[in-house]
This record gives sequence, C-alpha cells and structure tokens, in this order.
Amino acid sequence: MKKLINKPEDVVKEELEGMALAFPELIKVHFEPNYIYRADAPVKGKVALISGGGSGHEPMHGGFVGMGMLDAACPGEVFTSPTPDQMLEAAKTVNSGAGILYIVKNYTGDVMNFEMAADMARAEGIQVANIIIDDDVAVKDSLYTAGRRGVGTTVLAEKICGAAAEKGYDLKQVAELCRKVNINGRSMGMALTSCTVPAAGKPTFDLAEDEMEIGIGIHGEPGRTRMKLKSADEITEMLALSIIEDEAYTRTVREWDLEREEWVDVEMTDPPFEAGDKVLAFVNSMGGTPLIELFIIYRKLYEICEKKGLTIVRNLIGPYITSLEMQGVSITLLKMDEEMVELWDAPVKTPSMRWGV
Repeated sequence: MKKLINKPEDVVKEELEGMALAFPELIKVHFEPNYIYRADAPVKGKVALISGGGSGHEPMHGGFVGMGMLDAACPGEVFTSPTPDQMLEAAKTVNSGAGILYIVKNYTGDVMNFEMAADMARAEGIQVANIIIDDDVAVKDSLYTAGRRGVGTTVLAEKICGAAAEKGYDLKQVAELCRKVNINGRSMGMALTSCTVPAAGKPTFDLAEDEMEIGIGIHGEPGRTRMKLKSADEITEMLALSIIEDEAYTRTVREWDLEREEWVDVEMTDPPFEAGDKVLAFVNSMGGTPLIELFIIYRKLYEICEKKGLTIVRNLIGPYITSLEMQGVSITLLKMDEEMVELWDAPVKTPSMRWGV
C-alpha cells in the first residue's frame, strides 16, 4: 500500500485538521465528536442542512459545507457511518430555531444513526426532518443497504436544497424539495480498479487488468456484472441507458411527519425519464479518474441524451463523490424543472463547490 498518510488511525483526524487550516473563512471543525460546520453558523432564521457518512468520499460531505449548501457535515471513519452523537452535536451547533434537515444516503448504518440522532435532537426541542437519498439503479439490495444505494444525487440535493434554505424556505418546504430531487435523480457507476482502505492496507476487491465492474457501489460493493474492459463509448452507453431506461421504481421509506410528529411509512415512486425532459448531467470521478477521461464520457452521454430526447440544461463534471483512489466513473441524471434550475444556479461558496460569489 502506497498512500500519503502517517498512521492509518490518524487519517480522518489529520484530514479534518488540514481542512480547518485551509478554509478558516468558510468552515470550522469540532473534534470529539467530529463534525465540520459553517464558520458563520448558526445563520439566523435559516433551516440548517446536515449530512454525513463515512470518510473516503471526499469532497463529499465536508467539502460542501458553506453558504448555499450544507451547514454541517459529520464524517465517520473511512467507509464507516458517523455516530448519532456527532449528528446531535452538529445539530445543536447550527440550529437557528428554524429546524434541521438531515440528508441521508441510503446505507443501513447511516439511516439508523441519523434516525437516532433525529429523535435525540427532538428530545432537546429541535425540529428535525430526515430525507433518504436512494438513487443508484444498479442493484436493489446490496451489502450495505435495503433498497437502492444513495450516491450522486446526494451532491445535487445538497446544492439545490442548500440554495432553497438560503432563500428562506421553511423546513417542510426544504424537505419536500429534497424528496423531489431524490425521486427525479438516478445514478449508476463502474470501476476499473479497486480502492484501498488505509486501515485494511490491501485492495477491497480484485479486478484483472482486462476487467471492469459495472454497477459498483461507492464502498466497493459488487455491482451488476464483471466483464472484459470496453471502450469509453460502450461503458457510457451501458451506464446511461441503464439510467434512462429504468422503469418507475416504487418503495416504502420511513420519514418523520412534521405535522403529526411521528415516524410514518411513505410510499414513493420515481418516475421514468421521458423524451422532452430537461436534465442535469453529472459525470463523476470515483477518485482516480482524470478529467480528460470524464469529458470523453460526457461527450458520449450528451449524444445519448440527444438521441433519447433529453435536453441537458446543466452539468457537473469532476470528482465530487469518490471512493478513495478508485479508477472509475458514475453518471447521474436529474430531471429538472424551473425551480430546480434556479436553485442550482444560485450562489454557493464552499471549499469544493463555488460560483456566483
């Protein structure tokens, strides 16, 4: 294993120390428990957005803390869910009285711990809503989830909902918007190589020089199939068509009802893409894939969308939700309406995403 680290057990702590030193005007870092929060938090009268998950997916989530996105992020150890006490303390730090929205990727540990944190926060008088992101079309159930995994749409939800909170949306409105983003976003990824968790010291899985894994998860979970390496155009077509041709997907999710003040099961259906839809196209590096390759993927994705009658109105290209040093790519398509386009374009200023300021 070759990595630019000191001790495996110090990786997350030293990363957070480095971030705090690099961006003191944007963020602050609290240790024991660990969380990153806006330097100007709490923002008076504003709904606060908090997300989190295992480290190793940088810049998600800590790189998205700041004006126009998250108010706080809770990093666990590498590929390990954060704990409820992290989320609770983060909520207490950024709460302005307008309530908290937890944006939760659909991994069993994250879902369970964010639910516990929400209950603990409500016991202290903080209003909290949880919205789960489950956008990965590759597999229905995996090693880490019941249902679809939460991947690229998470980044888009944090940006769009972050802008809404800055504009003054109340907690119910921000939660409904986050739900809308989730049901209209779909993703799928692939890997050319594995990644190496520092504490493990060896690759998570083995891929031969001439093999690739289609439908891989962001922790190295198995995908749909392992096959011989294909060209960039062929890979893009496999991923894009799996997303675009995915049928309506119905499942039951557990959410907090703000009016009834209780957990309820909500049936939700993701509508399929149709000719005439306007979309945001997100081509994401899994960590080790250079931009030159991402633009080759985007070129083919644009062509496929045109042929399917989809109009790309916005795009995002780069490493935003990674899996350490894994070489690979994921594609996310998000069906957009005028509200979502306006919120996407709104100013944002975080360590890893900024425009309009």
